[in-house]
Amino acid sequence: MFAGIPLGDLVFLAVSLVAAGALTGMLAGVFGVGGGAVIVPILYEVFRVIGVPEDVRMPLCIGTSLAIIIPTSIRSFNAHRAKGMVDLDILKIWAVPVVLGVIGGSFIARYAPADLFKIVFVVVAIFSAMRLLFASDRWRIADTMPGKAVMAIYGVIIGVLSALMGIGGGQLSSLFMTFYGRPIHQAIATSSGLGVLISIPGALGYIYAGWPKMDQLPPLSLGYVSLIGFILLIPTSIWLAPIGARMAHRLSKRRLEVAFGIFLLVVAARFLWSLVF
Repeated sequence: MFAGIPLGDLVFLAVSLVAAGALTGMLAGVFGVGGGAVIVPILYEVFRVIGVPEDVRMPLCIGTSLAIIIPTSIRSFNAHRAKGMVDLDILKIWAVPVVLGVIGGSFIARYAPADLFKIVFVVVAIFSAMRLLFASDRWRIADTMPGKAVMAIYGVIIGVLSALMGIGGGQLSSLFMTFYGRPIHQAIATSSGLGVLISIPGALGYIYAGWPKMDQLPPLSLGYVSLIGFILLIPTSIWLAPIGARMAHRLSKRRLEVAFGIFLLVVAARFLWSLVF
């Protein structure tokens, strides 16, 4: 994969991926997300340095992110469930619609321009951050969750957007649940379960989407999934996910909201910069 790449770039690649794995695992546990909002921008810079073409770089980052999220989200979900905060009834309602949305998003990814992935990232991240930082509990639709039909529609939307962003769906489902009066800690814990539902079909979908462009992708890629990225990020991300989950349950509601909001703004700023410049 790395023929012709200087030794310094190889060291940069390895160190960056291992560090990204550590940060991914921590944030997966703290925020109930799969870590894709961290993985994607880091992989984008790493793949830029090693010369991956621009038109396949973003989907390669997203597909690799979804593959990495598989073990991380499973470990994060188990840690939150052990705390008794996961609402399994909500996950059962969302299971089929979310998977259908992921399949649809993966199909779009096969034909979408690279900038579409960045635009989705920026819009969703900024909206979520504004709600967390400035509106607090005032942005509320109702005090109870809606019926199954509305839940199913939103599940499809979560699946499509998550597939286009390379995330486990945690920030989207957490936002939705807090709109309907669920406490942030329960929303985050329940949302961690979506990572499992989204990452597996999402990764398979991106393998399919990237298959026609294998000649543009670096060796050791399986469609839009980089196997070297998957291997290097997994160990530290799995190790730190339970530690992050324990931290989440020690933080106050407001601190958790502010921390998550700032994190999302940083991610949005990075991709907005790449769109403009």
